[in-house]
Amino acid sequence: MTALDDLADRYVEDFAGHDPCRAAMMGIAGYEGRLTDYGPGGFAARDELTRRTLAELGATPVEGEAERVAAAVLRERLEVELALSEAGVLDASLNGLDGPLQRLRQAIELLDQGPATPWADVCARIGALPASLAGLTETLGLARRDGRVAAVRQVGICARQCEQTAGYLSMLVRRYGDGPLHRDLDRAVRSATEALGAFGGFLAGELAPHAPRRDGVGRDRYTLQVRNFLGTCLDLEETYAWGWQELARIESEMRTTAASLAPGEPMEAVFAALDADPAHRITGAEDFRDWIQELADEAIAALDGVHFDIPDELRRIECRIPPTDSGGIYYLAPAEDLSRPGQVWWTVPVGTEEVVTWSVPATMFHEGVPGHHLQLGMTVLNTAKLNRFQRVSAELFPGHCEGWGLYAERLMAELGYYADPAHYLGMLAGGQQLRAARVILDIGLHLELEIPKGTGFHEGERWNRDLGAEFLSRHCGPEGEFFVNFEIDRYLGLPGQAIAYKVGERVWLEEREAARRRQGAAFDLRAFHRDALDLGPMGLDLLRAELAR
Repeated sequence: MTALDDLADRYVEDFAGHDPCRAAMMGIAGYEGRLTDYGPGGFAARDELTRRTLAELGATPVEGEAERVAAAVLRERLEVELALSEAGVLDASLNGLDGPLQRLRQAIELLDQGPATPWADVCARIGALPASLAGLTETLGLARRDGRVAAVRQVGICARQCEQTAGYLSMLVRRYGDGPLHRDLDRAVRSATEALGAFGGFLAGELAPHAPRRDGVGRDRYTLQVRNFLGTCLDLEETYAWGWQELARIESEMRTTAASLAPGEPMEAVFAALDADPAHRITGAEDFRDWIQELADEAIAALDGVHFDIPDELRRIECRIPPTDSGGIYYLAPAEDLSRPGQVWWTVPVGTEEVVTWSVPATMFHEGVPGHHLQLGMTVLNTAKLNRFQRVSAELFPGHCEGWGLYAERLMAELGYYADPAHYLGMLAGGQQLRAARVILDIGLHLELEIPKGTGFHEGERWNRDLGAEFLSRHCGPEGEFFVNFEIDRYLGLPGQAIAYKVGERVWLEEREAARRRQGAAFDLRAFHRDALDLGPMGLDLLRAELAR
C-alpha cells in the first residue's frame, strides 16, 4: 500500500464513521447500526475531516500515472465539499429527494432485506433516529437565525414525508411479529414516530414561516451545484440553448418512430394506444418487480462476452420496490465486501394497480447493464487499478455516472437491442426527451431565464414552477401528473443534479467520437468502454482530460 492508498483508505473509513447514512448508500460496511449526526457538531466534524484530508493530500507523494489520477479525483471531491461548506449550503439543506431526512429513511430501508433483514441493526438505527432528528432540528434552527433556509416548497415536502416515514416504520414492526426483539423494536418505533411528528411540526410551524417563497437559487449557487454534481464549469446560456436544440432533434425522431407504429396518428394517440395495450401493462407491484428482474437478467446474458466482459460477481442484479412512493428510481452499487448485491430500486406509486411498461426497458438498461450495474459494479471490483476511495465514491460524481447511464440507453439502440419499436419510442420519450427537457427546465428555473422566441411556448416569459409543470406535461412522454409534480419539485430541490444525465452523456459521446478520430481503423468500442471505465468515477472536466490522454 502506497502513501496515497493509505490516505484514501483512512479517509473512507473516517468518512463512513462521520456519515453512516451516506456510507450505507455507497456500500461501505461496518456501520449498519448507526445513523449520521446531523447536529452542529456532526457538520463541524465532517468539515474538519475534509480540511485535514486535503492538507494531508497536498503533502502525500504521488507515484505514477494511476496515482496522479487518483490524487486528482480525491482532491476534486474534497475541494467541492469544502466549497459547499463555506457557502453555507450543507447545514441548511432540505429537499424532497436526497437530503438528511431522506438519507435517514434510506439507511433503514437498505437494511430491509426480507428474511435476511438484520433486525438488531434495524432496531439500532430506528432507535438512533430521534437523536439524529433532534440534531438536525438544532442545525436548521441555527442556519435559520443566520438567514439560510431552504425554499418553502422543499420544507413542506419534507414535513409531509415525516408522516410517510412513520407509516413505514410501523409497517416494519407489524412485519417483524413477536420475535425476541419485538419489545425493543416497538419501543424504538414509538419513539421514532414521536420524533418524526415533532420534526414535521418544527418544519411546518417554525421553519416554513421563515422560508423563501422563491424556488430558484440564482446563478452563483447554481454554478456551485453544477460543480458539485457534474465536476465541470458550464457556459450555462450555451447549455440552455443546446437543451432546446436537443429537445427539437429528439422529438423529430419520436415523430418518425411513432409514425411507424401508427401512421397518421398524433403522438398523444400513439402514447394512449401503447398505454392501453395489454402487452405493455403489468398488474401489481410484485409482478412488475419480477418482470424488471427478468429484463435485467436477459440483458446480462445477451451482452456478456459479446460487447462487455461481465464478472461472475455482477451477473445478478437485485430489483426491489421501495416501501414508500417518494424515492424515484435509482441504483445502488454492490457493497464493497459484496454482502449487498447491486440493486435497482423502482418506486411504484402507492395504489397503482397496473404499471405501463413500454418505456421501462431503456430505464433498466440505464440502471442495470450496460448502465450503472456494469459501470459501478466494475468499479467496486477493480482493486487492481483503483484505490478504496475511487471504488466507493461513484455516488459523489453524478455527471460521470448518470451520463454513462443515459449513454447506455442510446448504446443499446446502436447495438440493436430495441427490437420492439414501442421500446425504442420509450427510450426516446422516457429517456432522451425527458433529459433534454430537464436541461432547459433546471437551468431556466434556477436562473429564471427568458423562454426564447420560436419555441412556441410562452415566448418571452420567465420560468417559474407553473410554467415548468406545463412544459414538462408537454414533453415527458407518457407520464402523468404525479410524475410531473415529483420531477419539478426534484429540480427545484436539487439544483444542477437533473442536467447531469444529458450533459454527462454529451461528454461520453464527444469523447468516444474524439477517440474514434484519433485511432481511425484501430478504434475498438469494447476496448474504449473497458479503458474508460477502468479510470473510475470522476468529474466531467477530469474525465475529458484523461480520455484525451
